Amino acid sequence: MHSLIGATLNQAMLPVRVSLFRGWATALPSPTQGLAHGCEWTSKRLNGGACHVAASSRPMTKAAIRAAATAIGLTLDDEQAEKLLRLRHLLLEANARFNLTAITADEDILALHFMDSLTPLPFIRAAQGAPGARLTLIDVGSGAGFPGIPLKIAMPELEVTLMDGTAKKVRFCQQAIAALALADIRAIHARAEEAGHQRAHRERYDVVIARAVAPMPTLAEYLLPLARVGGLCIAMKGSEAQREAAEAAGAIAKLGGAPPQVHPVHLPDRADQRALILVHKVAPTPKLYPRAGGAPRKAALR
Repeated sequence: MHSLIGATLNQAMLPVRVSLFRGWATALPSPTQGLAHGCEWTSKRLNGGACHVAASSRPMTKAAIRAAATAIGLTLDDEQAEKLLRLRHLLLEANARFNLTAITADEDILALHFMDSLTPLPFIRAAQGAPGARLTLIDVGSGAGFPGIPLKIAMPELEVTLMDGTAKKVRFCQQAIAALALADIRAIHARAEEAGHQRAHRERYDVVIARAVAPMPTLAEYLLPLARVGGLCIAMKGSEAQREAAEAAGAIAKLGGAPPQVHPVHLPDRADQRALILVHKVAPTPKLYPRAGGAPRKAALR
């Protein structure tokens, strides 16, 4: 299967256009609100602004979920739409007790959490090689379970690990997994700097993905040690993806990755830009990496 990944991905690596229905898209916040991939990271990047979303006046429905998926070229059945609707309920219920997300309007949860999480799906399916083949994925810095839980719902055969360094977020993911009766998915409390040296995780995953975790030179050091040789790393990024990919090229090479490839993701009626940075793992990561003590953030590789 793995020998097919490179050739299959070449066919799949076309710009991904998220064509949400205009009724959903026009309800999205303006770019000045700082909503690119993940509220926490974006609010730090764009003018230091806070990320706020108004309450929704348009309730989410299974029909709306399925229609939004169809608009981005995906098919969700009624059961999958029901699970996403249930996830929305669990997210908002938990968010009332502690901060999980600033995105709380239904149309924004649908677009910015659910559909955004599914934009990497064509590349993940290409990496699978053959339909139904075993594929392992780890979501680094998963937070409230994005993109990992929506990806698992949309692609049930995925074997998913959600990893986060914040215990309350891990507990929420564990509760959501149980409530949604999802199999072959787990949530673990761990840091990428540590997991990257652990036998259970180092170079074990077919796909390593992250959304809104860190700048790409830092993120590369978190992701690549977890990917097997021949595997795929996906970084979900915003308008600076091309610059970040260029800045991280040296680090990626040191960590065993091929040159990064940037694939735009467009949300209609929005000025902000999104992109997926794809990196193929072509050589083992040197044992030194990832570095401990916060070094990937404090002194990013170049």
